[in-house]
Amino acid sequence: MTRFIIMRLLQTFVALIGISILIFVMVRASGDPTMLFRTSMTTEEDIARIRANLGLDKSMPEQYWIFLTDLAQGDLGESLVKRRPVTDMIMERLPNTLSLALTSFFISMVVAFFLGVLGATRRDTFWDNGVKFLAILGQALPGFWVAIMAILVFSVYWQIFPPAGHGTPAHFVLPVTTMAFFLLPGMMRLVRSGMLDVLDSEYIKMARIKGLPERVVIWKHALRNALIAPLTAAGMIFAMLITGAVITEQVFNWPGIGRLAIEALFSRDFPVVQGIVLMVAATVLLINLFVDITYAYIDPQIRYQQM
Repeated sequence: MTRFIIMRLLQTFVALIGISILIFVMVRASGDPTMLFRTSMTTEEDIARIRANLGLDKSMPEQYWIFLTDLAQGDLGESLVKRRPVTDMIMERLPNTLSLALTSFFISMVVAFFLGVLGATRRDTFWDNGVKFLAILGQALPGFWVAIMAILVFSVYWQIFPPAGHGTPAHFVLPVTTMAFFLLPGMMRLVRSGMLDVLDSEYIKMARIKGLPERVVIWKHALRNALIAPLTAAGMIFAMLITGAVITEQVFNWPGIGRLAIEALFSRDFPVVQGIVLMVAATVLLINLFVDITYAYIDPQIRYQQM
């Protein structure tokens, strides 16, 4: 087990270095950031001075080494537009995104596991058909349309919840519900299909023959062995929620990482874009690492196959 964890840590580190190189090159290939500072009065000497201040007069390997050195110290650079440390800008917005993402993730996972198990154990009944219809409906409706319809119905017509903003528990209801509805179908279908496979296995039949209560058979024996695929999806879903909430944050005017990324993209503020993408990449890698280690505890065969 120790060797398995060490190998996965090394793979994660190598992947992070590779991602940092890719992001560094692609961001600088997207355009010249000095264009942000050009006016009708700007001279070439002014542009040369700006490039020197930004470190763009150095070679690409030198720029990357400076970037990597600063990154190791937790310094993601300074915003070209707001002239503030990128780390401070991200840390200001991150709690807002995490509060939205964690609440949506928890609600959607609880509902998805319950409905997935319900559909699998009540196969081809009214409950199962309802679960399948909800899954199809959730995957067919665009996220932005659901968000707009939620505002139209619950804020404009009925005036129950505020349409946008942040600060009170009421502001959470519409964006959290919208994001949970978007996450629910895929996870629900994974849980249902995994449970259907497990419920037909011999050891489940043996557990029932031994006279174990049905709730023990379902929730302890069957669900545990059906968790592999849902765990993978859950890890990736949570990682992508940090910036995958871009549409929701835009529609509901939520001051999170997603909106910050959009603002930085439109203003070509490449240090901010670079910092956000790196943070997301690191989050995805760390969650994948956590999921792999969790796999190894759930199914010991996995750690032996990968060693």
